[in-house]
Amino acid sequence: MFRRRFLSLIPAAGLLVAMPQFAAAQEEEEVTPTEDLMREHGLLKRVLLIYDEVRSRIAAKASLPAEAVTNSANIIRSFIEQYHEKLEEDHLFPRFRKKNKLVDLVDTLDAQHKSGRRVTERILSLARAGLKSDADKQALSTALHQFVRMYAPHEAREDTVLFPAFRELVSKNEYAALGEDFEKREHQLFGKEGFEGMVEKVGGIEKTLGIYDLKQFTPRV
Repeated sequence: MFRRRFLSLIPAAGLLVAMPQFAAAQEEEEVTPTEDLMREHGLLKRVLLIYDEVRSRIAAKASLPAEAVTNSANIIRSFIEQYHEKLEEDHLFPRFRKKNKLVDLVDTLDAQHKSGRRVTERILSLARAGLKSDADKQALSTALHQFVRMYAPHEAREDTVLFPAFRELVSKNEYAALGEDFEKREHQLFGKEGFEGMVEKVGGIEKTLGIYDLKQFTPRV
C-alpha cells in the first residue's frame, strides 16, 4: 500500500522519461486521511454483512461455522477497534473538541466505540465457547444485531458529517502529514499488506459462508 513514496524509488537517470506515467500513477494512488478511514469503513461494512448472514443462519437453524464468527470479530477487534478507531480517537476527536465543533457528535461516536468493544468481547466469548446450545446462538444473534444496528448509522454519520468537516479543521500540510502517519501506523501493525491483507481475510470468510459472489445479491425483477 505504500501510496505516497514510490516516486523516490525511481532511478534518477530514468526519472524524466518515467515522470508522466509515474506522476499519473502517484496522483491515482494518493490517499487522504479521511479517504483511508472511509475505505476502512467499507471493510467494516463487509463484516457487518457477515454478521447479518450469521444471524440469518441462526434464525433458520442452519449450519454455522463458529470460526467464521471468531475470525470476523478478531478482524473487528484488531483492525477496526485497536487501529481504525484509535486513529479517530487520537487524531480526529481531540481536534473537534479543541475547536468546539460537532462535540455532541464526537462524544456520541466515542461512547459508541467503547460500547462496540464490549459487544465484540461478548461475540468472541460466545463464539469461542463453540455455540453448542440454542441459548448461546440466540445470545450471539442478539449481540450481532446490537453491533450491526449501532455501526451502520455510526459509520454513515462519520462518512457524511464528521470526515467532511474534519478537512476544514486542519491545514493542508497537517492534513498531508496525518495521511503519512496513518499509513506508517497501518504498516507497523499489519505489515506491508495492511488494508489489502485485511480485505483478503474478509473475502475468505465470505467464501466460507457462501456470500462472496456479489451477483447473488442482485434482485430478480
